[in-house]
Amino acid sequence: MSRFFIWIRAHLVVLAGLLALAYLVLPNLVVLAFSFNKPVGKFNYEWNEFSTDAWTDPCGVADMCQSLSLSLQVAVLATIGATVLGTMVAFALARYRFRGRSATTAMIFLPMAMPEVVMAASLGTLFLNMRIPFGFTTILIAHIMFCLSFVVTAVKARVMSMDPRLEQAAQDLYATPAQTFLRVTLPLAAPGIAAGALLSFALSFDDFIITQFNSGPTTVTFPMFVWGASQRGIPVQVNVIGTAMFIAAVGLTVAGQWLGNRRKATA
Repeated sequence: MSRFFIWIRAHLVVLAGLLALAYLVLPNLVVLAFSFNKPVGKFNYEWNEFSTDAWTDPCGVADMCQSLSLSLQVAVLATIGATVLGTMVAFALARYRFRGRSATTAMIFLPMAMPEVVMAASLGTLFLNMRIPFGFTTILIAHIMFCLSFVVTAVKARVMSMDPRLEQAAQDLYATPAQTFLRVTLPLAAPGIAAGALLSFALSFDDFIITQFNSGPTTVTFPMFVWGASQRGIPVQVNVIGTAMFIAAVGLTVAGQWLGNRRKATA
């Protein structure tokens, strides 16, 4: 028993990490398994029979693929907008000193600490007072607003860790400001920009509260569709979409790690 406890103590951190990983992955595996289920009735809660009907016809449920397409459009555009604006804000906060810099930093990070329902209600009130009709535009503006803080956080951390002597060396070698930015600064900041972009896409695609407060009667995103379907029985195709998104996310993560290891090996 003493050897057993010694082994446990030596590998405690690894075991805790594996347990945490299993806790996070287990719900996705359940969703994956039930995407091959053929339920009896409206609810997909009990295993009945193996079937690939949902995978061969993922758009078999009315309006589901339309809502998925809308969510993807909003997520892509919100990611582009938040990444561009957030990168510029992060460089300004990390590289320059100006009046109101501390207040700007606090205002940028405020949405991350604020309850999501508060921001959703505030944006909805703003659109009402400005008489902007609720729909795709209001959803996009709202998503860019709350994704902006996460991009600034990721990019600013990366920019502050960059060695300024690399850019100074490029300037000493007669590189123009544009050449220095494109060939030195941007590649060094790329990991932070990519992290902020991926986080923005995931948050935008998955958001329900802010979308619910700022959507129109005909703009139903995928999370809103799932919420509405849960009242009458979530179709199996929802599990298919969730599994596909999970596999895509894992694939991107593995590809990123492989590319990073390959660059280190060739460096």
